[in-house]
Amino acid sequence: QVQLVESGGGLVQAGGSLRLSCAASGRTFSSYVMGWFRQAPGKEREFVAAISWQGYTTYYADSVRGRFTISRDNVKNTVTLRMNSLKPEDTAVYYCAAARSYSDPPRDADFGSWGQGTQVTVSS
Repeated sequence: QVQLVESGGGLVQAGGSLRLSCAASGRTFSSYVMGWFRQAPGKEREFVAAISWQGYTTYYADSVRGRFTISRDNVKNTVTLRMNSLKPEDTAVYYCAAARSYSDPPRDADFGSWGQGTQVTVSS
């Protein structure tokens, strides 16, 4: 399995931007599909975005499409989630996750490795 560590969360006003990063350990980063999920208080964890092994294909939840961008660097073993035009409803703990393969669209159950999460709070 790959070890994942997220960073970059914080407090931002509505309309602002944040960039989340996820650093992965190991030498096989490019063999994993990478994803971001989030969980708001009292709600189930939900899919946000995913990116294929070489970054050729990306997936987004309808709620973030056009505002969030996922990217990866297979040399630095990192995956990034750029979040623009943030809304209060984007407030959640954001998790980085890795999968050997994925469904179309990606599902929570596809991902076997998870980071500890980073808090994103968007104030109105």
